Amino acid sequence: MREGNEDGFAQVLRAEWTKLRTVRGWLIGLVVAAVLGTLLSIVSANGSHSGICVGSNPANTRCFAGHPAVPAGPGGQVVADTYELIHRSLDGNGAITARITSLAGIISEQNMNRASLTPQGRPGLVGWAKAGVIVTSSTKPGAPYAAVMATGGHGVRFQYDYSHDIAGTPGAVSPGNQRWLRLVRQGDALTAYDSTNVSSWHEIGSTTSTGLPNTVEIGLFVTSPVTYALSSQGNTTEAIARFDQVTVEGRTTTAVWQHTSVGGGNNFYPTLGFGSARLIGGTFVITGTGDIAPGVLAGMIAQNPATGQSIIGILVGLIVLIVIAAMFVAAEYRRRLIRTTFTAMPNRGRVLYAKAIVIFAVAGLTEAVAAAISIPVGRHLLISNGNYLFPIGALTTARDVFGSAILVALSAVAVLGLATILRRSSGAVAGGIALFVVPVILGATVTGSVGEWIYRLTPAAGLSVLDSAPSSPLVSYPYTIQNGYYPLGAWVSLIVPCCYAALALGAAAMLLRRRDA
Repeated sequence: MREGNEDGFAQVLRAEWTKLRTVRGWLIGLVVAAVLGTLLSIVSANGSHSGICVGSNPANTRCFAGHPAVPAGPGGQVVADTYELIHRSLDGNGAITARITSLAGIISEQNMNRASLTPQGRPGLVGWAKAGVIVTSSTKPGAPYAAVMATGGHGVRFQYDYSHDIAGTPGAVSPGNQRWLRLVRQGDALTAYDSTNVSSWHEIGSTTSTGLPNTVEIGLFVTSPVTYALSSQGNTTEAIARFDQVTVEGRTTTAVWQHTSVGGGNNFYPTLGFGSARLIGGTFVITGTGDIAPGVLAGMIAQNPATGQSIIGILVGLIVLIVIAAMFVAAEYRRRLIRTTFTAMPNRGRVLYAKAIVIFAVAGLTEAVAAAISIPVGRHLLISNGNYLFPIGALTTARDVFGSAILVALSAVAVLGLATILRRSSGAVAGGIALFVVPVILGATVTGSVGEWIYRLTPAAGLSVLDSAPSSPLVSYPYTIQNGYYPLGAWVSLIVPCCYAALALGAAAMLLRRRDA
């Protein structure tokens, strides 16, 4: 013991740890928090099943367990690859040139229904509707490709291998604003051009692809993605493009154009069914639905455990830990033992900070154990039950485990500060639940910008650390809480609950210095 009856901080820390571990009810509570959090996450995952049904006649419909295969692109990333293709096989070097004279679309007003000019659909062209010329290694979904295209709202673009995008001439296609598109292959090099008058060409960009064989497919394509312009549940779309003055340079091994619905019949991506292609007096009229882009549709292509199974376990375990954190301080006030503590350690700030470190450590460890078990087991159960999950690596799994542990630990520290301020466990527990549990539920149920701001400004923001669903600026998709996406960056999001914990702890330290025990 030091002079002035003050122990060093290490001794104070040891004393606070001894207080916690010698109270049997608190130790039991820690075990309960870990077990409940783990079991509820696993039970929730085990209750989620997925399957597909085939057949338009209910009497003949057949259903199967499991999720259709989701293609992977050249880099192994999940992709959406569904489009209508008119093509020929090209040996070696060559080029394709075409004029696109119109690009229109239809938006289904009932999700997953065939779009048509009926009460189920209305005319409308979405921003990432695509129509243009393409070179692809094969008609298999996920194949390496390069394409130069007109779009519904982003002008001409040169895109390749699903995630690369270069802007060309801006503006929409119309009868008075037609576009010439050209794609040239020289060995592994692919170069895209566009023009408004065919007399002068603008080079958009080029790429070198190592995934193209000597014989490739070259042709015209049309596709149109899911849009959320009309409802939060999503609406599928369709695009109709007209091409003329189509020329192919190089040696083609097929004398006539072939029509292929790439990805057709694969239900992993929500489309309006098969498209169509017609040749009318030198003009190709192609109707397509789907997308050629990164696969980002969480909730439609894939489950996202971070929006359901993991959070259920975290919230249940957090409620138990909130109670323990509140009692860790309030019990001493209730039994009037706090005077003894402060007599032995007059530096009240040291006592508070020692308690904060202890509760941070035990709460974080409890959640880390629960998450380390429930996250991999939950993913295994979801996949076993036919659900598709976006693949994640070991580093992402580790981030989910330790990120959730830090979030829960910060919440416990904040509740410790509340209990110190209020001197009562009941008020601290109520305040902790209102501050750390209610916003999670409220933000997930309130649609629109209100829910987004709840997950930005309240401690619920910390749940962004669990966000592992892919997103892309090349896909018009509502990246909302309800669809499995969080508004902040993973690690950055923990700054918000950290600020709440620091504010509560700082206010508690200030009050401790100013008032009697």
